Amino acid sequence: MDVRLRPIRRQDVSGLVVLLGQLGYPTVEAAVHERLDYWLDDPASWLVGADDQGELIGVAALGVVPMLEVTGKAGRLIALVVDERYRGRGVGQSLVTAAEAQARAAGCVKMEITSSRYRTRTHEFYQQLGYEDICTASARFVKSLADV
Repeated sequence: MDVRLRPIRRQDVSGLVVLLGQLGYPTVEAAVHERLDYWLDDPASWLVGADDQGELIGVAALGVVPMLEVTGKAGRLIALVVDERYRGRGVGQSLVTAAEAQARAAGCVKMEITSSRYRTRTHEFYQQLGYEDICTASARFVKSLADV
């Protein structure tokens, strides 16, 4: 295994379709093309891929948000997925470390991650990296703004 981290490119669409499906978000290439258009053009968003000899085997998506309540910005790890065949080999940790470095460079003073409650192994992974589950201290509310 010869893994290197690199920016996601438009040519990564088919690999992203596979990875997003493994994350539980099945999609098609046309939809990923559309998403990449705004991700790659947004200066507050960053996508890094893990590549093994030309094959995309992981991706991390970071968004940077300015905070009003305190000085600084928050980095939000929006998505992290490693190909099922490569899990447990340090690829995810490398992607998170790279996202944290990018967040620091962008002026972030903290990182936030949300993860579905059923992903208990993923929660253990984040806790091993120093993240704290604060769900008892705060709540997360979501409302769809899609046309009804």
